[in-house]
Amino acid sequence: MHDTKSGIPEICPNSRNRSDRLASNNYNVHMQENRKTHAIPESREGMLKITEIFHSLQGEALQAGLPTVFVRLTGCPLRCTYCDSEYAFYGGEWMHFDDILAEVRKYATPHVCVTGGEPLAQKRCAELLSILCDEGFQVSLETSGAVDISQADHRVSRVMDLKTPGSGEQDKNLWTNLQEIGPKDQIKFVICSRGDYVWAREQLRERRLDELCDVLFSPAWEQQSSRELAEWILEDQLPVRFQIQLHKLLWGDVPGK
Repeated sequence: MHDTKSGIPEICPNSRNRSDRLASNNYNVHMQENRKTHAIPESREGMLKITEIFHSLQGEALQAGLPTVFVRLTGCPLRCTYCDSEYAFYGGEWMHFDDILAEVRKYATPHVCVTGGEPLAQKRCAELLSILCDEGFQVSLETSGAVDISQADHRVSRVMDLKTPGSGEQDKNLWTNLQEIGPKDQIKFVICSRGDYVWAREQLRERRLDELCDVLFSPAWEQQSSRELAEWILEDQLPVRFQIQLHKLLWGDVPGK
C-alpha cells in the first residue's frame, strides 16, 4: 500500500500469518536445539531462561537505528492482542549470567536491550541489568508496565508500555510505576484504533506524562495506519514522539530481528 499523496509506502503490511513466519525462519538454531530437551538445571542460581540473543538494529524508542544486542527472556503474564513475540511465552534455555555476557560480548556494540516476553517476570532479571551496567554497556529494558519497575537498576533506560484498551490488557497497567519514571526512561503507547488514540491522549494530558519523560505513540502493526496516527498527533499538537517499528520495515515481522 502506498501513500497516494507522497508515494511513500504505507506502513502495514506483512501478509504472512505468525505461524508461517515462525516456521519459515531459522533463527538462533543453537538455542532452538538446546531448547528441545527443556533441561532444568539442578541449581538455577545466577541463571535466567532465555529465548534468544541476537544482534540487530534497535527498531523502536529513542535508540532506534542503533546496532544493539537483544537479550530476550522467556515468559510473560500478559497476552496482548498485538503481541509479536508469542514464541517467547514458553520454552527457552537456562543460561548463566556468564554465558549471557559471553554472547553479548561477541558483538562490537555497547548497546544492549533486555526484552521479552516480560523480562521482569523473572526475578533474576534485575541482577542481570545491574551486571550489564557494571560491565559498561548502555542498557535499555522493554517492559509491559504490568510489573514493578523499581527493581530495575536506575542506570537502565526503561521503556515502559501503558496498555491501551485495544491491547486487551488495560487492567494490568501498574499505575504506581509512574512514580518511578525519570528523564532517562520512556513511556510507550501502542495504538490499535482511534479509540486507543483518544484514550492515550487523555492519559498523556491528565497525567502530564510528557513532563516525566519522552512519550512514544506507535501504530500497532497491521492494525492502525501509521499515516493516520501521524496526522492525529499533528492535528492535536501532542508533545509525543511518533515511532514506527523500523526492524519490521526492514525485515518483516520475523523473530531474531
